[in-house]
Amino acid sequence: MAIDEKLAGYEGALAGEPATHANEAGATQVPAASVPEMKSLLGIAVAAVVIGALYFAQDVLIPITLAVMLSFLLSPLVQGLQRSRVARAPAVIITVLLALGVIGMVGTLIASQAATLSADAPQYAQTIERKLQGIRSVAADRLGTVMRELGSSRPPVAAPRAIPSETGAVGPDRALIAPGSDVAETRPVLVEMAPPETSPFEVARTILAPIIGPLETLIIVLVVAIFVLLQKEDLRDRFIRLFGSGDLHRTTLAMDEAGERLSRYFLAQLAINTAFGIVIGLGLWAIGIPAAGLWGILAGLLRFVPYIGSFLAAVAPIALGAAIDPGWSLAIYAGLLFVVVEPLVGYVVEPLLYGHSTGLSPVSVIIAAVFWTWIWGPIGLIISTPLTLCLVVLGRHVKSLEVFDVLLGDRPALSNVETFYQRLLADNPDEALAQAETVLTDNELVDYYDEIAVPGLRLAVDDVARGTLGPDRCARMLRSMLSVIGDLEDFSKPSAGTQGIADTAALGTVACVAGRGPFDKAAAVMLAQLLDQRGIATRVISHRAASREAAGSLNLSDVAVVAVSSLELSGSPAHLRYLIRRLKARAPEAAIVVGPWPETEPVLTDADLQRTLGASEYAASLGAAVDRSLAHISSVRQGSPEGSPGSAEALG
Repeated sequence: MAIDEKLAGYEGALAGEPATHANEAGATQVPAASVPEMKSLLGIAVAAVVIGALYFAQDVLIPITLAVMLSFLLSPLVQGLQRSRVARAPAVIITVLLALGVIGMVGTLIASQAATLSADAPQYAQTIERKLQGIRSVAADRLGTVMRELGSSRPPVAAPRAIPSETGAVGPDRALIAPGSDVAETRPVLVEMAPPETSPFEVARTILAPIIGPLETLIIVLVVAIFVLLQKEDLRDRFIRLFGSGDLHRTTLAMDEAGERLSRYFLAQLAINTAFGIVIGLGLWAIGIPAAGLWGILAGLLRFVPYIGSFLAAVAPIALGAAIDPGWSLAIYAGLLFVVVEPLVGYVVEPLLYGHSTGLSPVSVIIAAVFWTWIWGPIGLIISTPLTLCLVVLGRHVKSLEVFDVLLGDRPALSNVETFYQRLLADNPDEALAQAETVLTDNELVDYYDEIAVPGLRLAVDDVARGTLGPDRCARMLRSMLSVIGDLEDFSKPSAGTQGIADTAALGTVACVAGRGPFDKAAAVMLAQLLDQRGIATRVISHRAASREAAGSLNLSDVAVVAVSSLELSGSPAHLRYLIRRLKARAPEAAIVVGPWPETEPVLTDADLQRTLGASEYAASLGAAVDRSLAHISSVRQGSPEGSPGSAEALG
């Protein structure tokens, strides 16, 4: 009989059966919502204080953060010099001097390239102004044409009639000064304000004021970065002592992984953006844009700004192309260069170097960019991704910071078991089936049932015991699960060693009996489906059919194995003991297999089962229940009165 027919008959047999014993008279009810715990309120208060401190202390925290980021970038070079037998202090000094040299070279190149544009800047401005005037005139002509077309369809409006006034003025809205009056002879006096004399001190302050702030920040960043590089191990030990002395192993792993991932990320980003700037510079030089080196450097630097950096870098070259070209070809070519290179770098090169993912979800990158820009401005936008990556790495190892990994990381927020249970709670069998199909691309059906479906149903059983699931919800979830099981019949993949037992139906049937739990019925149907795939004839028997009232009419004469499926196995439940006794009375020659046994419960030996439950064997999973059933049927084929679990291997 096909599994669909068994499901149909099984669902019909279940009609009118109580959904669960937990919802009988006196069942546990869902407790009322409680007030927020003091721990939660304290966490919110701490988060508010931290955000306020980040905002108001940005003048101090920004240089320190930039210094730490710079130390992550320079740390691989320092370690390379140390491996070359250079002491730490000289290695740090050499690395910092090299970094300053690179910064100086880049600044000198920018200044020289900018100087070449200053002489022709007025001519470029005039060209752009003429093109803008041309655009405005074309737009005005088009607008005038549209207005005239719209006005021609309306009736003409009469002009207002001029009415003379007492002062001699005419017109509806303005007055004319009477001839010969004294007011007409008044002339405005031109007053010119002479600029005050500026002292040399004022001139120096005007020139140096825009430079002093960034220069101070640069000096602080360099000094702090030097000390961080010199005291790297000592600082790491102090952080471990402060935040993770209770679990040195996990905290050390978190610190090391954060340092390595940030260093790799910075180096990869520096290499990619440098290559991006070189390609843009060479492309603009080939197009004919002046100062191509300047625009290439700015493109590489601005690309550190996520999302908008490349677009900002494209504005100046496109505008310059429009300024030096009477037409628009240079501007179009410059725009096409950015349009082609940026997607190539972003979607091909970066995934190859970053390993398809930085560990952050796309939404978290956007949210982090908005948050850090709000807190620290443009600097926060630039360092938003590294800071967020650091928090995610720490959240994966430090329990108190796990919230960052859950909210910002790219790992699934729910496990496969939790996702399966959520789909059942939402009464969404289609999504549950889609998840099953994804898992079954690399796994067998029995693995999906044992590793995802059964643990997910146990979560439901726990919620039933707590009183959070009512009988109606349990019934809907059961129908969804049975629907999924029926659709999974197409994923039958019999094992190679079970192809020769198609004739075992003549040796007896396996009766899959459901326990009294609300979801034991689904476990029994799953077991029957797995046995059907192995060529074993099965019958699915509901708990109602094996109850005291109906057990007398239950016919188990052709049954070789009785497999009792119960998801609530713990200790020696009386209801299970009496169920097995009734089944044993109806099929005295059949073997009784009980499972799947929860991993959290102590596993009983066969002797314990015989003494306490009266069953022949236990099964820790549905796969084990299938193997036990095959072993007993194999023993019947060989003429042995009893089989052992290992005899199932003989079927291969």
